[in-house]
Amino acid sequence: MTRRFGFAALLFLVSLAPLSSLLVLAAHAGAAGQTATAGPALAPDKGKFRILVGGQPAGKEEFEISQNGAEWIARGSSNVEAKEAGATRVTALLRLKADGTPLHYEWATEGGKKAAANVDFSNGTATIDLRLEGAKPFTQQFFFNTPRVVILDNNLFHHYAILARLYDWAKKGTQTFSVLVPQAMTPGSVTVEYGGPAPAGNAKYEMLRVRTEDLELDLYLDNQRLMRIVSSTANAEAIRE
Repeated sequence: MTRRFGFAALLFLVSLAPLSSLLVLAAHAGAAGQTATAGPALAPDKGKFRILVGGQPAGKEEFEISQNGAEWIARGSSNVEAKEAGATRVTALLRLKADGTPLHYEWATEGGKKAAANVDFSNGTATIDLRLEGAKPFTQQFFFNTPRVVILDNNLFHHYAILARLYDWAKKGTQTFSVLVPQAMTPGSVTVEYGGPAPAGNAKYEMLRVRTEDLELDLYLDNQRLMRIVSSTANAEAIRE
């Protein structure tokens, strides 16, 4: 039997009211489509995303994805403004193998209460050491049926750039990825489907549609380089500057 988990704020922080609906994902296998296979997919990238909610500025993210010997390093920092919670800053670092398998992930938040965590991966097991301001450290493990788990953390949009690289563009179709949202301490899976050409003004993009049971995101890519993320259900988007 497939277990199901509450998946809060896949795209943005729960404190952003328009995006705080509960999202539900399958924990392991069970989503439609083929399971994504490993391949040499990663590529260097660096840039900024503007975050919009309801067409209004809500924050920015800066990121860089680079190779470091046999490993890849993805760094990002985002600043998000929410009326209810004020400003929040999130920083993160992700170490990966060349095929996208995660080795280590760490994140930290500032604004309101501070929090930070380290996540280590080994043979499909993710061990999270969480530190919350004013609370005792907490450790939890999650188990996946594959070591190739995709990190999709709150307010860190460059993680979708990595997801798009891990998608098998030669096979296309619908592909399933095991995922972990470290800030929410939630495992799950997403399906990614090729949406075909998606012209935008003078630009010629290709689209990938990322789906859970309750959320649909459209990724717009230029030669597999992420340019824009749109969530019509949340009336939110992230646009590369």
